[in-house]
Amino acid sequence: MDSSEGTQGEMFDFVKTVGSHFVPAYLPILKKRMGATYTQDEVDWKRLRGGRYTEFNLVHDRGTKFGLATPGARIESILMSLPLHADWKYCHEPEKDSREG
Repeated sequence: MDSSEGTQGEMFDFVKTVGSHFVPAYLPILKKRMGATYTQDEVDWKRLRGGRYTEFNLVHDRGTKFGLATPGARIESILMSLPLHADWKYCHEPEKDSREG
């Protein structure tokens, strides 16, 4: 929904409805997956994806670049959105027969 699809009040009602349904929808997913274990390959892939996300944010994202260039910016606050663990591999290509390929 954007400003061409309703009034400010209608948009706010939509956001409130989405917000009130988020936790009830998310909790069953969380409960199902919170005890899941991951293979080392899955952990490695997650870290590579985190590295790509970090690269995008620091190199390409205009909002992040603007925030970092703003005098007096709280750099820690900007960088807090980055993943805790991230890896980089030069020209990494996942194996074609893998889930990531």
